Amino acid sequence: MADNSNRVYLFDSTLRDGAQTQGVDFSVADKTAIARALDSIGIDYVEGGWPGANPTDDAFFKDAPKLKRAKFTAFGMTRRPGRSVENDPGVAALLDVETAAVCMVGKTWDYHVDVALEIPRDENVKMISDSIAHAKARAGEALFDAEHFFDGYKANPEYALSCIKAAYDAGARWIVLCDTNGGTLPHEVDRIVREISEHVPGTHLGIHCHNDTENAVANSLAAVNAGARQIQGTLNGLGERCGNANLTAIIPTLMLKMGFETGLTDHDLTQLTHVSRLLDERLNRPPSRNAAYVGESAFAHKGGLHVSAVEKDPATYEHIDPALVGNQRHIVVSDQSGRSNILARFREIGFDIDPKNPKLPRLLEIVKEREFEGYAYDGAEASFELLARRTLGEVSQYYDLHSFRVLDERRWNARGELVTVSEATVKVDVGDEHHMAVAEGNGPVNALDNALGKVLLDSYPELGDMRLVDYKVRILTPTDGTGAITRVMIESADGQDRRWSCIGLSTNIIDASYNALQDSITYKLFRDGAKAA
Repeated sequence: MADNSNRVYLFDSTLRDGAQTQGVDFSVADKTAIARALDSIGIDYVEGGWPGANPTDDAFFKDAPKLKRAKFTAFGMTRRPGRSVENDPGVAALLDVETAAVCMVGKTWDYHVDVALEIPRDENVKMISDSIAHAKARAGEALFDAEHFFDGYKANPEYALSCIKAAYDAGARWIVLCDTNGGTLPHEVDRIVREISEHVPGTHLGIHCHNDTENAVANSLAAVNAGARQIQGTLNGLGERCGNANLTAIIPTLMLKMGFETGLTDHDLTQLTHVSRLLDERLNRPPSRNAAYVGESAFAHKGGLHVSAVEKDPATYEHIDPALVGNQRHIVVSDQSGRSNILARFREIGFDIDPKNPKLPRLLEIVKEREFEGYAYDGAEASFELLARRTLGEVSQYYDLHSFRVLDERRWNARGELVTVSEATVKVDVGDEHHMAVAEGNGPVNALDNALGKVLLDSYPELGDMRLVDYKVRILTPTDGTGAITRVMIESADGQDRRWSCIGLSTNIIDASYNALQDSITYKLFRDGAKAA
């Protein structure tokens, strides 16, 4: 990794720090999708989590995604007191997953060494040195997260400095200064980073800030301005308590305001809004409308002279062109925007449409109508592509569903266990043939999928390697109670290592699930070049 004084490296910790957010619980499928999205836009390091910490992380590292641009990174602790690095189970779990880099956290505040670890301070320094040297030898690249560094440096500068110098001398590629409780202010970060850079080169210094004073982004940028060249943060600022430094705000500020290079190209930057909203869709939560750069209201204008000024000269009220980050201007009183943005989204999924196509205006209307109803295509690219191709008449009708019925039975089985059994019946036409099939499943959606499979597999053997890997439900109108509009997101995969997501919407959760499932089946057949029976 070449040193470049104008290059800032980005380290994403969404999959670990973000998982500590209240109400956030990543599945393995979530972590895989998010890691791939981060990799696709050029994030330098994607931290997968803490091997050995929980079953989800273990399963994720066991079948880790193959990243093309990012260094897949595992997180763990330095060795424990009284153990060698070779005999520490935590260090072994960290290194056994064989990631491209490892990030190890250690104490740098003398108070924690005295009270929490209850060991001599010199022993803590040796723990850091031993661990980093061992990790570098095994993994090739080691990073050191200096926990509570700013608190430690303010209390005892000499000791905090001795800890990070031990890591640097042991071969750490990055010494990451952590504002773990989020209490440090930008002017303090600037001063301390400048002082530290006299001992550790800025090209080896990183910053990791929490947002407890709403200064995580400002602190991160202050550190870079003072010489640090790595920033750790999370998508949308996820994290425990008040969150972490928000990379969706930091990245465009670095590139568009401060003139720094990152791993993102200009084209990658245009995907930032999409990736931000994809994360929220995976979490079944609404995106923050007023989020800087990527929020729906970030470039929204309402009323009178303000709108008139924007229409004449957008730079009057917009600090950047929204398209640079994949967002768009929104004029609340008369929304005529979106055409170029939607066309760009088509190009991103490999679907080139002639801007002069006479069906294009109707397609744009349909997209806007559906998104107003509650469809969110940022996390469902397969449904988005099918919508476009169907409107243009490019997708075959592979089968016709006349009806389906789903029954759930809750009962005690022969072993005295309380179980719920789902059964689905479908009536389907494939070509000129009429079919009826019945199947059970682990839940109504699985039963419906199994019943459709009984009918379709004979005509479409391509479906044999298709499987459902994730299923999410979000209530869009919670005030409507049990009659609320429900949005279902289904993620599917096949034997060709392809993954795609589809969306369904209805006041009936089973109907919404079928709509998403139908799109998933159709997309698989279309992509495999299947001919309608």
